[in-house]
Amino acid sequence: MTAPKQPGIGMTISTAFPKPTLISINGVELEVFQAGQENAGNPIVLCHGWPEHAFSWRHQMSALATAGFHVIAPNQRGYGNSSCPTEVTAYDLEHLAGDLVALLDHFGYDDATFVGHDWGAMVVWGLTLLHPRRVNRVINLALPYQERGDKPWIEFLEELFGSDHYFVHFNRRPGVADTVLNENTSQFLRNLFRKNVPPAPPEPGMMMINLAKAETPRGEPLMNDDELAVFISAFESTGFTSSINWYRNLDRNWRLLADVNPIIQQPTLMIHGDRDIIPQFERLTEYVPNADVINLDCGHWIQQEQPGQTNQAILNWLTQQHGNQAGEQKP
Repeated sequence: MTAPKQPGIGMTISTAFPKPTLISINGVELEVFQAGQENAGNPIVLCHGWPEHAFSWRHQMSALATAGFHVIAPNQRGYGNSSCPTEVTAYDLEHLAGDLVALLDHFGYDDATFVGHDWGAMVVWGLTLLHPRRVNRVINLALPYQERGDKPWIEFLEELFGSDHYFVHFNRRPGVADTVLNENTSQFLRNLFRKNVPPAPPEPGMMMINLAKAETPRGEPLMNDDELAVFISAFESTGFTSSINWYRNLDRNWRLLADVNPIIQQPTLMIHGDRDIIPQFERLTEYVPNADVINLDCGHWIQQEQPGQTNQAILNWLTQQHGNQAGEQKP
């Protein structure tokens, strides 16, 4: 890996976003956004979360490209102009990880650094377990490694949080949330993508449905109207079912990982938001022994809330990794 170039002090964060290419791989078409020089080495793949879009990496793409990376940000299956298969099982971890492996094959790369946020982090963790030779480094935001445990994940979450937890609700009451979110797309996304949200007591009912129906948003807007319009337009086109189907494969994923070595040996950077409601995993290094952990002063939407700090954390860590690699190669 070539050492990444460091951004200058006071570097302006660009919100310019490249035009996409539709790439046919693994039985689907993926809408892929790129920055930097293709096939020049140093590939880094950015994997978005739910309910998001590759555009959520708009602040990172130019910074990483300037540092010498070939940046690849797909809209994963079920999102944007990528394929939206109708079968629920088409969104299991085997298919989602398979798309990323096929993307590397398309560009002629043996491996890459993978960066995931939220559900994208879940896919990157799973990809690294299923295809360890295709991943040289892991950078995940918000969602830590998920211990498999003895019970299927939905059963476990239902016992812990009840039937109104949205992971459980999506699985036990298929179609209900999909309809509400589809009917209130703009309001739902405007209410969801907020920052500096004050704490509030839990409300009865499913959180995502509550957000879709709430007339008064809490906190501050995460993005301006033009940026938010990208997300709204995408989900008005696709609806939410294909992306929610990722949740409907959690127990299937639990079974797929039954015989997989659960230890991730790749160098890993885990970035948390101090005000995120997702808890950190205190036993992370039991499963990811080469993990470094960084906390930023923000909520869940880390790379959009703190783009400059996120970029600096990623680039500093990658520079450190290059130094470590160079040191290991010395006789």
